Amino acid sequence: MGYSDHRYDVNLSILFTELPLLERPAAAAAAGFTAVELWWPWIETPTPPQAELDALKKALDDAGTQLVGLNFYAGQLPGPDRGALSVPGDESDRFRANIEVAADFAASVGCKALNALYGNRVEGADPQVQDTLALENLVLAARAADRVGAILLVETLNKPESPLYPLVSAPAAIEVIDKVNAATGLGNARFLLDIYHLSMNGEDVARVIEEYAGQTGHVQIADNPGRGAPGTGSLPLEQFLDDLKKAGYEGWVGLEYKAGDRPSAESFDWLPAGARAAR
Repeated sequence: MGYSDHRYDVNLSILFTELPLLERPAAAAAAGFTAVELWWPWIETPTPPQAELDALKKALDDAGTQLVGLNFYAGQLPGPDRGALSVPGDESDRFRANIEVAADFAASVGCKALNALYGNRVEGADPQVQDTLALENLVLAARAADRVGAILLVETLNKPESPLYPLVSAPAAIEVIDKVNAATGLGNARFLLDIYHLSMNGEDVARVIEEYAGQTGHVQIADNPGRGAPGTGSLPLEQFLDDLKKAGYEGWVGLEYKAGDRPSAESFDWLPAGARAAR
């Protein structure tokens, strides 16, 4: 096997950010990709005007790109926030206001995976209260995802870069996923296995893949150190992807890395042009 034997999508919230949002799908297509993913693009609001949602759908359609992953509203991301759903008060309310908006948009573009970032611990808030709120909101999100035929993703981040985020190990995320599935009975909550974050946490990535490939709904990659393209760091990414495939994972591999000083279009030289379009 090798890099050419996997299905890739480009994260347009970290790559091609030198361009306005609506120009990024076409830029990804020009680089040879037909699948993309996004963090919630409207960081200021969970409920953007319908015209803005329609404009993004048109940009995706016009470029011939399929949206395969979308974050629910996650606060200021990029920025200090790491999600909203476990943050009591206004942020939790914003997440709830976003659930049906995000699910309906996903349905409108045929996106089958919605990622719900857990949110940071808040000074002065009881962690148990935050976790109870998180489960309530994740159950709502799982039901909304199921309504549009999508899975709900829960992601592990890394402690060095997200010190207030409580899900900084694969088992911590899996525990939440199991609770959501038990509460809904839907079985559509799945693990977002981000190899960069796992490696930053010092986890045994090969062992995580072996243990949790069956519960994995989406994969993201970046090299480490540096969060750059494959080959810019020291991770055996090709081997990890092959391990995933051998373990039965057939889903998307999101390219969630930084292009560095180069234009984004020049950061894909590790991947043969013929392997970029969705298969």
